[in-house]
Amino acid sequence: MASAKKQDTPAAARRAKLEEARRKERARERRNRIVTLTASVAVVAALVAGGGYLMSAADDKEKAETEAKSSPVRGERTWDKLTQNHVDKQVDYPMNPPVGGDHNPVWMNCNADVYPKAIPKENAVHSLEHGAVWVTYTGKAKPAAVEKLGERVKATPYSLMSPVEDQAAPLMLSAWGKQVTVTSATDARVAQFFTKYVQGPQTPEPGAACTGGIAQ
Repeated sequence: MASAKKQDTPAAARRAKLEEARRKERARERRNRIVTLTASVAVVAALVAGGGYLMSAADDKEKAETEAKSSPVRGERTWDKLTQNHVDKQVDYPMNPPVGGDHNPVWMNCNADVYPKAIPKENAVHSLEHGAVWVTYTGKAKPAAVEKLGERVKATPYSLMSPVEDQAAPLMLSAWGKQVTVTSATDARVAQFFTKYVQGPQTPEPGAACTGGIAQ
C-alpha cells in the first residue's frame, strides 16, 4: 500500500498543478472580462455624454441663430421701396454707402471677396440685391478691426468688403435696405447682421450669383 501511495503522489501533484493553473487562467479571464466590460461601459458613457453635449451645443447654436434673425439690430437704419433699375451711369444715392436703388447691370463679385481699394458703388449695390452683406471702413478704422472683419468676410460666401473713405463712420455694414454702424470688429451686432442678412429675407433676388461679375 505504501508503494502505491508513492506511485500516486507524482500524478496527484501534476493534477494539482494543472488544476491550479486552470484556476488561475479562469481567474485571469474573469478579470479580463471585467476590465473589458468596465472599459466598454466607460466608452459608451463618454459617447452618450459627448453626443448629449454636441446635441446641446447644436441646439444652443440654432436658438442663437433664430434669436439673431428674429431680433432687431440695435441702431440699424432701414430704407424701403428702393428702385432696382439697371443703369450704365453713376448714381447719386441718398445714403452712403448705398444700400439699394438703381445700379450697374453687373454685380461686384461677393463670394467672400475682400477688396483693398474702393469699388464702384453701383456694382456693389447689385451685389446687395443678390443677398450680400457689404463691410466698409475708412482710414480711421483700427487696422486690427479691419483685419478681423476681413477674416469674417473671407469665411462667408455672399459677403464683400472694401474701403469707403467718405462714409460717416469708420466701420459700417450694409445689406439691401439695411445699414448699421458698429464700434469694433467684436461688436455683437456684426455677427447678428451677418446671420440675419446674408441671403436674408430682405434679399430681392435670393440665390442669384455672387461670382461671375467683376473683380478689382
